[in-house]
Amino acid sequence: MKLGPAILEIDLAETAKRVTRFIKEYIESSGAEGIVIGLSGGVDSNTIAALTSQAIGGNKVLGLLLPEEETQSQKDIEDATIVAEKFGLKTQFCDITPVLRSFYKSIPNFDQSDRICKGNVKARTRMIFLYYYANKLNRIVCGSSDKSETMMGYFTKWGDVAADIYPIIDLYKTQVRKVAGYLGLPEELATKASTPALWPKQLAETELGIRYEMLDLILYGFEMFMDAEEIARELKIGKEFVEGIKKRWLKSEHKRRVLMGPKIGYRTVGADFRLPRSI
Repeated sequence: MKLGPAILEIDLAETAKRVTRFIKEYIESSGAEGIVIGLSGGVDSNTIAALTSQAIGGNKVLGLLLPEEETQSQKDIEDATIVAEKFGLKTQFCDITPVLRSFYKSIPNFDQSDRICKGNVKARTRMIFLYYYANKLNRIVCGSSDKSETMMGYFTKWGDVAADIYPIIDLYKTQVRKVAGYLGLPEELATKASTPALWPKQLAETELGIRYEMLDLILYGFEMFMDAEEIARELKIGKEFVEGIKKRWLKSEHKRRVLMGPKIGYRTVGADFRLPRSI
């Protein structure tokens, strides 16, 4: 298989149509009165804002801006506000700093220097705010996880990945950026560098150690059952590097599964005992 940018090209109009239909049908079948999203100003978040507003109307979508003192960026807030205004979303500004400070003080021997644990607390605190408003307003939480970061396990378990639906989870990051442009987002916002905003100056590509343009091709190769040697040969990169990507993908599988437990009963919840959501 020939791996190159062209292989990730998609019908943008059809993709947007399928995603908005999915969102609309889920809302209708669930009986929810709308959607709550985290509005960070990033490309995934911005794309979700556009898609949800097209699916059910911006007046039924609440975007939460959830800054905190260590990573707050005025530029991100401005970008999120631009997107909300463009697509008619309602917004709520919630500074989560006071809650985080309380957490840090309440957890015995909390280690301020452990930025992974501390960052995960931030992501899970944002989740609490999202679900508070979803519960209060009889809405669902719409996640903004894309395929690239989901496959790499580049998210906080029960944090930024916690949601009821994931409309762009089957789109690689480079595809999300193209969908964003198709939906009318300014180029600056559609191509904006990604960051989980868990600590200052955090950039996704720096932490992943690879540009999304290359990462997506490697992951697509795995999706199509190509082995590391074949992918490396096609992309003219080291086999060891490709194997490193595969190792991270496989090692993070636990983050993509929920309700894990041993098989004991005749039918097991979450495995072979699943019901249609419309019941």
